[in-house]
Amino acid sequence: MEYRPLGRTGWQISAISFGAWAIGGDAWGATDDALSLRTLHRALDLGINFFDTADVYGDGHSERLLGQVRRERREQMIIATKAGRRLNPHTAAGYNRANLTAFVERSLRNLQTEALDLLQLHCPPTAVYDMPEVFGILDDLVAAGKIRFYGVSVERVDEALKAITYPNVQSVQIIFNMFRLKPAEQFFPVARDRQVGILARVPLASGLLTGKFTRDSRFDARDHRHYNRHGEAFDQGETFSGVEFETGLQAVEELRPLVPPGATLSQLALRWILMFPEVSAAIPGAKTPQQLEENVGAAALPPLDPETMQRVRDIYDRLIRPQVHHRW
Repeated sequence: MEYRPLGRTGWQISAISFGAWAIGGDAWGATDDALSLRTLHRALDLGINFFDTADVYGDGHSERLLGQVRRERREQMIIATKAGRRLNPHTAAGYNRANLTAFVERSLRNLQTEALDLLQLHCPPTAVYDMPEVFGILDDLVAAGKIRFYGVSVERVDEALKAITYPNVQSVQIIFNMFRLKPAEQFFPVARDRQVGILARVPLASGLLTGKFTRDSRFDARDHRHYNRHGEAFDQGETFSGVEFETGLQAVEELRPLVPPGATLSQLALRWILMFPEVSAAIPGAKTPQQLEENVGAAALPPLDPETMQRVRDIYDRLIRPQVHHRW
């Protein structure tokens, strides 16, 4: 496993880390806790030391599973969680001291820990990035020993750029994959200069970049890929990276010839992300040890050649850019 720095935290985190939304059991179809726990243990066996969750993944269920595994193992586990999406309505005014403190206390209980390793604002309304008092509250929570570091999870590049004007933001979690190139163009250079860690979320475009879907693929009614294709429940960009399903399938077929011998399309997609040195980690999800092992295998692939990188960009420019580049 390769390890990379996360901002100015001093942590070296696994370049392929673990996104724990799917094991929460509320947006990716049915889950099995025993299987999820085996998958988390396997992640540690393979050298993963960074795990990303949120207080709303399964209403805290994902956090509780991670807390259980951390109690059972001696290996270092850096657990990043998120706060804010419990607000209903989800408004900027809700990002106040009382609410943020309550969210942190709840996550501390779920994870059974005295301090959160990394707390991330969970895709807050854009107005929050113009509210310095919110980041002052986070500074106070650090001073109180409730959180060690904090960062943000964002929807858009402009939000990421605004967030890192606050000096103690250590990390930005942003959708970045073969179907989302804008962050590399506009955000990565600034983040590099300010030593801000980048967590590439939705790295497989909600599974589109696994190459396992067809036009006949159907998803469980509880799966956001069934009910949120056009942003019916939350930001459309969270589902298939905002790409229309049919367009994504066409792009996948053009990407298949680029897969190295013995590798999978998923591994190519993850290795492509790791070609960007500004990225601290990609955080694909996994519900089974087999999915996890495939993800981790991407780190062992050799660097992609310039021709491959250019062909990915050409496919993006022709098929994907018109749908997503101006929106996020």
